[in-house]
Amino acid sequence: MPISAADAQAVEKVLSKERLGTYARTLTMLNTRQALTLYAWNAEISGAFMLPQQACEVAVRNAVSDVLSAVYGLQWPWSLGFERSLPDPQSGFSMRKELCTARGKARAGNTNTVIPELKFAFWVRLFTQRFDNRLWLPHLKASFPGMPAGLTVQQCRQMIYYELDGVRSIRNRIAHHEPIFARNLAADYTRML
Repeated sequence: MPISAADAQAVEKVLSKERLGTYARTLTMLNTRQALTLYAWNAEISGAFMLPQQACEVAVRNAVSDVLSAVYGLQWPWSLGFERSLPDPQSGFSMRKELCTARGKARAGNTNTVIPELKFAFWVRLFTQRFDNRLWLPHLKASFPGMPAGLTVQQCRQMIYYELDGVRSIRNRIAHHEPIFARNLAADYTRML
C-alpha cells in the first residue's frame, strides 16, 4: 500500500530518524518511504521467523529437560548437584543465578513452570564441553537422533551448540526489533529446522 509523504514523516518521527537511517543507508535509499518499505518487510520477515524459532526453542528445551530429568531426577531445577554443576562467574551471564531466578518465578516443585522462565542462553550453554560427561556422552544420541552418522558425541554436541547459538543470535535481533534483512535468512531458517 503506498504511503504518503506526510504519513512517512509521521512514522519516521515515531520510529526515529536514526532507526530508519539503518534501512536507508543499507540500500542507499534517498527517501523515507523506501526505508519504511524495507522496515515493514523486515518486520514481516521477523514475524515469519517466530513460529520456526519457537518450535526450535521449545523442542530443545523439552529434550534437554528430559536429559536433565534422567540425570538429576524430575525435580532437576531443585537438584543441588545440578545447581553446583552450573558456572557462576563474577561477571557476565551466570547459569547458576539464571536457574535460581527462574525457580523464584515458578511454582515450587513444578519443573514445567521453571523451563519457560530460563533464558534461551541457558539452554544453549548447556551444550558446552563442561557438560559432556554427565549429560551428553550418555544421552545426546538418544535425545537428538537426527544427528549425522559418523560424528562423535562431542562433535554432535559442538554442532548443536553452534547452530543454537546462531538461532539465539537471530532470535535476539528479532526480539529487539533489529534489522535482519542483511542476514543469510535461508541459513537461519535451515538452522531452526
